[in-house]
Amino acid sequence: MQRGGLQTERDGTVLRLSLSGAWTLPSMADLAMQVTAVQAAGLRRAVIDTSRLDRLDTAGAVLLHRLWRRLSEQGAAVDWPQTPERYRRLLDYVAPCEALAPQPRPGSGLIGLIVYFGWLMEFFLREARRFVAFIGRVAESAVRTVVQLKHLRLTSMVYHMEETGLRAIPIVGLLSFLIGMVMAYQGASQLQRFGAEIFVVDLIGISVLRELGVLLTAILIAGRSGSAFTAQIGTMKVNEEIAAMRTLGLDPVIVLVLPRMFALIITLPLLTFFADIMGLLGGALMAWNSLHIDPFLFFQRLHDVITLRTFVVGMIKAPVFAALIALVGCYEGLRVKGDAASVGRLTTRSVVQSIFLVILFDALFSIMFNILNI
Repeated sequence: MQRGGLQTERDGTVLRLSLSGAWTLPSMADLAMQVTAVQAAGLRRAVIDTSRLDRLDTAGAVLLHRLWRRLSEQGAAVDWPQTPERYRRLLDYVAPCEALAPQPRPGSGLIGLIVYFGWLMEFFLREARRFVAFIGRVAESAVRTVVQLKHLRLTSMVYHMEETGLRAIPIVGLLSFLIGMVMAYQGASQLQRFGAEIFVVDLIGISVLRELGVLLTAILIAGRSGSAFTAQIGTMKVNEEIAAMRTLGLDPVIVLVLPRMFALIITLPLLTFFADIMGLLGGALMAWNSLHIDPFLFFQRLHDVITLRTFVVGMIKAPVFAALIALVGCYEGLRVKGDAASVGRLTTRSVVQSIFLVILFDALFSIMFNILNI
């Protein structure tokens, strides 16, 4: 049987599309390229000729429906003259299955820009509503698990504590140490101009303990562990393991989400504490090397100017950031569809969303602490 093909002929604002051969799954790669190459700008009418179409399966119908929708959204009236009834029934069948609406392309001028931002706002609100609903479901399951500890999967939680905490110590410690050195070096080069080298201790202590320690650790864990959560759960979704769990009467939130979230809530504060120590050590080493500030003097000054409140302010953020990273990672993993491309796409999205929420909540914490004069 002849492989599927698509021939186009344009006459002014009218486009004629002739379908030929078999529009079936084996021909999808070539047909998708031909459909993508169709120029729809400036069309008023499109005629789709199916008289030479030999065969149409579900994959071909989905692609054809996407072509029809693309032409319609560009303002062209689409005609299907003499299309067999069996093809029309198949096209009607796949129409509701095309749930993923394409991102609208901004038109020219101010109106197109307004339409585009309107679509972005609608998308954001829809995703926010779904995520908040997921948070409510997880919170309900967490309360039920805490009340009835028999539902707590301790072995899984300890395993994830090792993966997200113990194995992350080297990279967190190294980067925190280097960030402390950079802060000391940059601060020293500026403070030396005013003869205020000793204040580099204040700079390092406040910035590391209050902001950089927890923020850097959370961003590292978002890229390392949050992405792993999405990939692991997404792969299970592709392999239909989660469907099997539901068949056995197991709640994926209790089995998969809660152990990861509890593990991260425990380990991220510990990693933050370790990052604070390494950042201060890096700063002390660079201050000793660049400004000849003795380590004993460095830590004595640190003890005099840094209060316990500065340390607590940074540590309070850690459990909140941990919950956000775990929730986003697991949420995107549970949204994976039945292909590997979906796993990669949502893994990338989970990292971006986690880092965005971490920085957003860090800004909210800063505003709140400023209002409370903390």
